[in-house]
Amino acid sequence: MWQHEITQPIPLLNEKGELTQAGWARKPYPVYDRNAVKVSALRVKEWDYYLISNGRFALALTVADNGYMGLDSVSLLDFVTGRQVTRSPMRVLPLGHTGLPDSADRGVTASSGKGYGLTFLHTDGEKLGPARQLVFRMEDFWEGKTIRGSVTLFDQPDESVVTCTPFDKPGHFYYNRKINCLRASGQVELGEETYTFCPEDSFAVLDWGRGVWTYRNTWYWSSASGLAEGAPFGFNLGYGFGNGSAATENALIFGGKVHKLSHVKFHIPGKPGREDWLSPWTFTSDNGRLEMEFSPILDRAACTDLKILKSDQHQVFGRFTGRAVLDGGRVLEFRDLTGFAEKVVNRW
Repeated sequence: MWQHEITQPIPLLNEKGELTQAGWARKPYPVYDRNAVKVSALRVKEWDYYLISNGRFALALTVADNGYMGLDSVSLLDFVTGRQVTRSPMRVLPLGHTGLPDSADRGVTASSGKGYGLTFLHTDGEKLGPARQLVFRMEDFWEGKTIRGSVTLFDQPDESVVTCTPFDKPGHFYYNRKINCLRASGQVELGEETYTFCPEDSFAVLDWGRGVWTYRNTWYWSSASGLAEGAPFGFNLGYGFGNGSAATENALIFGGKVHKLSHVKFHIPGKPGREDWLSPWTFTSDNGRLEMEFSPILDRAACTDLKILKSDQHQVFGRFTGRAVLDGGRVLEFRDLTGFAEKVVNRW
């Protein structure tokens, strides 16, 4: 599959609020400007989502402004005990006033409400260099206990997966950047319990999304970051929404570089609508460059059904084992790489 690569800085949107180019990039060459969006503020969706994991436990943090609804979420997942806790307070009609940055590389993302607050900011320390600091606190998170934490992400790879995906409807698009293999250091406290992320084995991914989505859509997304042959390695896989004829978001990340893939298929056991989420999955690519098995550990399932609005999510965490072929032909073998694969069905 030929895929259009964007290699120079360009405005993301034209004067009609439509993508100037559909395709993918290794760096954030397309420049997002919310003022260039031409639809109602009710329809604009913006979010910053971080997932940090070390294979034993994981932390997920979200700040989202979806126009008619804002969502601030904290999830703590323990892969040893199987405990998973998520709290996601909602805000009514933020309409962009959350003030999420126009770039994933600068600005401050912050949101707060009764008994909680989340802040994502950029720092530049002498020891770590450019870094991201994630600070959060949420009361009554689990069994009346407060969760709080501070995690620093650093060693950002030189390249990341950037995609510009149109929908078959005027003024609708999705601009996304996935940054894998960020090293993580920090602590999370839940009551008297402490969870520590050490940079030797803890990695994070940022899902930075801005766009105008159609009302009904389904997406599949999978991501993992860890080590392969002693070096940071990860992947980003996804499909199911928009017009992906110009490019996919499928890629390997190794040595700080993106190794682009074409089509990858998620083989979920069971039948559509009756998936067996916790049985082993397989993943295959159209050209044999990524073949792997996925052994689920837990399913972070959530379904919000307000009739007009609905989100049915299954984010399944587990371990990936397989082989990947880099652009130059080098074959990487990886085993028990911790990550997730999800299917989300939305009316929003």
